[in-house]
Amino acid sequence: MQQDTSNTGNGTELLQKLDSVRIADSLYKIKVEAELLSLKTTDNLKKAELLKELEVLKAAEMKKKEILQRQVDSLKSVSKGYPVAPFGDTILVVYTKIGSFSAEARAKLNTEKIEKLADDYFFEPDSIKIIPTETHIELVYGESIILSVTDRDALWMGISKTELAKKYKDKIAASIANYRDATSIKTLTIKAVLAILILVALFLIVKFMNRGYRYFRLKMMQKRHRWFKGFSFKDYELVSSSKQLEIFFFASNILRLFLILLVVYLTLPLVFYIFPWTEHLATDLLGFVLNPLKKIVFAMIDFLPNLFTILVITVVFRYILKGIKYLTDEIQSESLKLPGFYSDWAQPTYNIVRILVIAFAIIVIFPYLPGSDSPVFQGVSVFLGFMFTLSSAGSLSNIIAGTVLTYMRAFQLGDFVKIGEINGDIVEKTLLVTRIKTRHNEVITIPNSTIMNSNTINYSSEARNIGLIVKTTVTIGYDVPWRKVHELLLEAAKRTDSILESPKPFVFQTSLDDFYVSYELNLFTREANTQAKVYSDLHQNIQDTFNESGVEIMSPHYRAARDGNLTTIPADYLPSDYVVPSFSVEFKSKNKD
Repeated sequence: MQQDTSNTGNGTELLQKLDSVRIADSLYKIKVEAELLSLKTTDNLKKAELLKELEVLKAAEMKKKEILQRQVDSLKSVSKGYPVAPFGDTILVVYTKIGSFSAEARAKLNTEKIEKLADDYFFEPDSIKIIPTETHIELVYGESIILSVTDRDALWMGISKTELAKKYKDKIAASIANYRDATSIKTLTIKAVLAILILVALFLIVKFMNRGYRYFRLKMMQKRHRWFKGFSFKDYELVSSSKQLEIFFFASNILRLFLILLVVYLTLPLVFYIFPWTEHLATDLLGFVLNPLKKIVFAMIDFLPNLFTILVITVVFRYILKGIKYLTDEIQSESLKLPGFYSDWAQPTYNIVRILVIAFAIIVIFPYLPGSDSPVFQGVSVFLGFMFTLSSAGSLSNIIAGTVLTYMRAFQLGDFVKIGEINGDIVEKTLLVTRIKTRHNEVITIPNSTIMNSNTINYSSEARNIGLIVKTTVTIGYDVPWRKVHELLLEAAKRTDSILESPKPFVFQTSLDDFYVSYELNLFTREANTQAKVYSDLHQNIQDTFNESGVEIMSPHYRAARDGNLTTIPADYLPSDYVVPSFSVEFKSKNKD
């Protein structure tokens, strides 16, 4: 509104400047004409000179009038005018203000005063007087000023103040006369009878429609076995005949109500249009439906070129995705090999590229959507984006982590891994989670973001190449020679299944403790997924080899008094003549002198 006021003010100032120049030229023209009339008839040379100057002034005046009129027309297209419409018909439009009264306030005040005139029983059109003042012309009825006409008003209308005042007077008189004629007792009686006839016709139409519907419903009930047999798919009955009939009656009843509402909706504007007080309601009531329908129809027509553009863009991007999918399938099946690009990367890479292509297609299509530049559409888009961001914060981090894990190739399906404190086989990998099956047949689901923040040990990655090193530690007392211990440990390794002969097993002496020596047996296997069984078999074989050789495993700490105590070796490994050693007591006597 401030912009409209600014446009109006600037335009009025420009018009005043143009009009001031025009008035100055007109005064000069009058001066030339007076000088021409004062010349003697014998002064032909001066007369010809003045006539020529007068023609130039007339041409300039016509040109300035045209410029002024064009300026007025252009300002009207960008400036807001406020109509004075006391009885629904616009009498005049106000563009300028007077003193502290804005154009809108002037229009409202003028409308109220004209409406009061119509209510005055003694009002006569000829009683409106035109009274000029120093700055404006007033239209007066009795002691009341109806409206004022200023120089600015005249400039906007392109005529003089006097002509504009006479024009407004005639329009006000005609408007009041028409209003009184439309609201006379005779006219209102005729219109009331007409309105009653329309309402009676409406009642009869609605009654006929209801009777017709009941008759139609009765006929359908009589022929229901012929027309309604239900819907079946193979051996399953989707809709029974009774349900089908019920749905049909429901739909027909909705149609009946819609037609009744349509008839009422079309009838009410006719009734409202009859009376002058409700005439505007008829226009508003029709506009509630017609205006949105017009907008929809025109919007659809305007959208057709953009629709074809969207279809072309959709087809192009569809074939782009098909081409990318073909390359993905070729790489995944290893028919096409790219250096440094693994086949298991093909599908996740396609998923990422597909999302990017679809996002780019949406960005390209977005400007062609109807209402895409409207604040409401943009607000909804921002709101949906905000909601998606909030709802998918955790999921998005898991998706990113899953993508990174795919390209890191930290593990594959079937690998035996340790993630945090969890050991097991990888049974499923998705963008969101990874599932691990433990040796107790427990399937554990771990979010990919958790895996990214944890240490991951892959036992299978090197097992497929040189083999996984399986190690175990045994502590033996210092009384057993270390070479003997090495020999027994390597023998236990040979007896263990799933152990590679090459590289050969080896033993490390990792520490010399207070009561024993720590020996670490290292051996290679390719069976990373069965480590538990390998360790179990290895420990059994270590026990067997040491027991067979008569070497006791003092692990971790063991203290025994051998006199009178049984050895720790199981009885199955002891010789048949083994006897538990007895206590040995030694007596020493001291002779006293």
